[in-house]
Amino acid sequence: MTPEEVLDRLRLVRTEGLGPIAWRRLIARYGSAQAALAALPGLARAGGRSRGLRVPPRHAAESELAGVEKLGGRMLILDQPGYPPLLALLADAPPVLAVLGDPGVLSGRAVAIVGGRNASANGQRIAEELAAELAAGGLPIVSGMARGIDAAAHRGALESGRTVAAVAGGLDMPYPPQHRGLQAAIAGKGAVVSEAPLGTAPQARHFPRRNRIIAGLALGVVVIEAAPHSGSLITARLALESGRELYAVPGSPLDPRTRGSNDLIRQGAHLVENAADVLEHLPSAAAVGEAGRLFPLSRPKPAAAAPAPVASETFEESPETPEAQAQILELLDSSPTTVDDLVRRCHFSAAAVNAALLELEVAGRVELLPGNRVISRSGTRG
Repeated sequence: MTPEEVLDRLRLVRTEGLGPIAWRRLIARYGSAQAALAALPGLARAGGRSRGLRVPPRHAAESELAGVEKLGGRMLILDQPGYPPLLALLADAPPVLAVLGDPGVLSGRAVAIVGGRNASANGQRIAEELAAELAAGGLPIVSGMARGIDAAAHRGALESGRTVAAVAGGLDMPYPPQHRGLQAAIAGKGAVVSEAPLGTAPQARHFPRRNRIIAGLALGVVVIEAAPHSGSLITARLALESGRELYAVPGSPLDPRTRGSNDLIRQGAHLVENAADVLEHLPSAAAVGEAGRLFPLSRPKPAAAAPAPVASETFEESPETPEAQAQILELLDSSPTTVDDLVRRCHFSAAAVNAALLELEVAGRVELLPGNRVISRSGTRG
């Protein structure tokens, strides 16, 4: 890839309103970021956008790359050598990933350990000991560098192996601030990764996106002391959707901090008491990418029929596109709808629906989601 294409791909991902799925489809449709950037104004107008689309200038992309390099990091580009292969399997894999430390640690088998910020002393001890034992066996530990279970897992892994921290803000914005030293230690004996631009302060909306990176980098996710509706359960759900193995450490039914993780075990997650319980069911890298389910991937699964062609794979221009846009906007709301269902209900070709969806996303009116799904960005019909 030429240096110019690297800059253009970075400019494309930083373009206002474009998500990772749209980025991937634009590259597939136009063949290069340069061609995609040239097409954006027309796509936005066709999607009903009246004001201009904010596309970062070339010097902004150059400045971001230089800033990452000044920190001692590097930028990995999706579908290029060095990008984490497990993470690349996600439909919404980050198009660019800034890395501090050794990018090589992102390419092998790894286990994620996540849990509550207000973890008990016993929960933190379990996380630390489990991480130390798994890391000593050659498995890097992935977590989110938060207080509680995350920090304990990182510290345990640092004692005997390597660890990876996925952070919600920019690489230059350690969070929480008191973990600045921990971030430096992780970068020195593993890697710290982020999809956010430098200078991005972590906000609540960033953490679910960070969680998908944690799940995507690992073959299995261990949950320790997760309360109901906690961020750790979001990571667990994302792990299942990505076809990864799910584990949970049981806790006292009297402790509300363990209700979410106990519920995962009731639903089929592996019960974990030690590293052997994790290793017994950890799949090979070749198993990743299958349809996720709550019952572990390592167990036999019924034979599945060959998947039907996905509508998102076609990008032909069509005179039906404007009419398809109107019908799509009528059908969508804040609940995800599959593209295949839109094709059936609109009675338009897959090519027309897909072209309309791409134009509507560029215009900021819909959002493309993993699983070939889409929602209205307005949250209301039309």
